[in-house]
Amino acid sequence: MTKQEIQFVRSLADKRSRDEHHLFIAEGDKLIGEIIKSGFKIRNIYALEGHLAGQAEVVSAKEMERISQLKTAASSLAVVEQPRHKAPATAPANRLSIALDGVQNPGNLGTIIRLADWFGVEDIYCSEDTADCFNPKVVQATMGAILRVKVHYLSLADFLARTASAGTPIYGTMLDGDNIYDAKLQPNGVIVMGNEGKGVSDECAKHFSHKLLIPSYPPERQGSESLNVAMATGIVCAEFRRRAMK
Repeated sequence: MTKQEIQFVRSLADKRSRDEHHLFIAEGDKLIGEIIKSGFKIRNIYALEGHLAGQAEVVSAKEMERISQLKTAASSLAVVEQPRHKAPATAPANRLSIALDGVQNPGNLGTIIRLADWFGVEDIYCSEDTADCFNPKVVQATMGAILRVKVHYLSLADFLARTASAGTPIYGTMLDGDNIYDAKLQPNGVIVMGNEGKGVSDECAKHFSHKLLIPSYPPERQGSESLNVAMATGIVCAEFRRRAMK
């Protein structure tokens, strides 16, 4: 690799560079193999000798360490074009979606994208201060789900306002909400999850049609103050899908 190539790949660790060039990095033979099959456009693939033979430019272990965004470099790295998803004016009324308000931890976002893929949620709508879904840590945490789940960035409060006006249910987890296991849930709507520390903003919460609570057990026990947002998302999605399968 030339010095310029190495510098360019390394620059994609920065969101501004990713946005400018509409590219992101994916690492590892398995993930890159999925990307090749998915139809995503790949700009370049770099790999150690013996990996992705015939599909990649062979590089040395030292070069791979210089361009990798992982603590331990993988055996291959791809520079991939970001997909362009046009966000609808409102969330589809006939299926379940997730909305994220200020979720800033890349690991949490990656896990939520993976959860969405598992539970058949096709779209995630994010506030503009939510972590970048093409952050290398997010991409790796999705385990390939980023190829199947559409992630949209928009003015979330305005989007929820329009969606609520269209009559689509909007669910949010709140400490004063109804026990999710007793509440009436529809198979469609938007599940809103909030920031790791602050929760959902007032601007978004005012558009909730249903407030839900994931109860601790037993209720009188003094335990953890709250759940990790990715874990909470998994619990809520699982309950929605369990009801839908009855």
